[in-house]
Amino acid sequence: MMANDAPIATDVDAPPITRILADFVAAHPSRGWDASVDRQAHRSVLNWVGCAIGASRHPAVEAALAAATELAPGAQAMILGRSERLDIASAALVNGISSHTFDFDDTHLKTIIHPAGPVASAALALAEHRRASGRELIDAIVLGIDVECRIGNAIYPDHYDRGWHITGSTGMLGAAAACARILELDAGRTAMALGIAASQPIGVREQFGSMTKAFHIGGAARAGLMSALMARHGYTASRRALEAPRGLMQTYSTKCDWREVTDELGLRFEISFNTYKPFACGIVIHPCIEGCRQLRDAHGLRADDIERIDLLVHPLVLELTGKRAPKSGLEAKFSVYHACAAAILFGQAGEAEFSDAIAARADVIALRDRVHASVDASIGESAADVTIHCRDGRDLHLEVAHAIGSLQRPMSDADLSRKFHGLVDPVLGAARARRLVELCGTLADADNVDALKAAATD
Repeated sequence: MMANDAPIATDVDAPPITRILADFVAAHPSRGWDASVDRQAHRSVLNWVGCAIGASRHPAVEAALAAATELAPGAQAMILGRSERLDIASAALVNGISSHTFDFDDTHLKTIIHPAGPVASAALALAEHRRASGRELIDAIVLGIDVECRIGNAIYPDHYDRGWHITGSTGMLGAAAACARILELDAGRTAMALGIAASQPIGVREQFGSMTKAFHIGGAARAGLMSALMARHGYTASRRALEAPRGLMQTYSTKCDWREVTDELGLRFEISFNTYKPFACGIVIHPCIEGCRQLRDAHGLRADDIERIDLLVHPLVLELTGKRAPKSGLEAKFSVYHACAAAILFGQAGEAEFSDAIAARADVIALRDRVHASVDASIGESAADVTIHCRDGRDLHLEVAHAIGSLQRPMSDADLSRKFHGLVDPVLGAARARRLVELCGTLADADNVDALKAAATD
């Protein structure tokens, strides 16, 4: 249902969502799901760790770390990819920022939420501090992501269309749920944690293309962690903070589909629908990149062979990634024109292809200016229609229904491992990266996160 068709929710038809989710988080049995859910949880952790370590030396992370250090916090938790340690709230903030800085993290395609960033950043910091087991951490991540994405399902797309960055404005709920689980809060205090977090949605889409986009993920992680800690010590909130007429959901969206929260709760887990990016940019332009790459490789194309590239795309592509002349690598991640030029010139669109230097290169700009995109409302968000007009008169055409990394064409474990090594090897070395792949894959068996900390920090 589109936002303008959705009925306005009312107090009369709102079930007790806050209580239902709190009961679920507090009481659902450990490993109360099939093996495929556990597998996706471990894959999500691997992808999240790789993205965080890969970006750990980025100027955005350096700035955030410097600010957090000025607070003179106690050293309680690791910063992935670095030697510094911070208090658990600041560690959640910085690791969340790092994990999203490259825009290379996981994506729940139904809502465009990046699930692991807020949840895992908060949960890992708390698990390290409390010496929780790997099993407890994995359970918390599965349940936290379920809360985060179910709320997202209920309010998307209206909430997103209003300009909210939905990862930041639902992530604090997932982080709070995950931390409440690690703290072993009962249902009553878990409800308070969700209620406190519900007053802290963060992030607007105007910030896309700047460092502040990644702050939304770190800020949500920190807010959720603090909410759970406050609830543990008796801080109170409304027991209907999510569903009430002036609660989070009805305030921030006219679409409130309560069934998206409650249907098959405890039977279907949203982490099962998580996807992983092969390209370090906005997910909506992945089909365009895929189309350009396939045509390039199939026909041996070089930039000089191309007269013009025409794209037919879903409206969201130009709304989110229509930056015609990006001035930085971060802005280039929101330029379908830059992304397609990179795909032709380099045959890939990893983090290196979205650097400041590449965004300013003359050959990239020249080809970028020959890319033209038009909206076609009949094309789905996961699709693109790509036509390359060659200078020798050939017109090469390809329709992409689903890009690599989608649910229909998922990245394999080998694909994820290669991506991980590409991110982590330059920071920690290949041997440490191999050890981390192993540790992330067996995290549920670990007594604590000490081995992960030793391998993941400088």
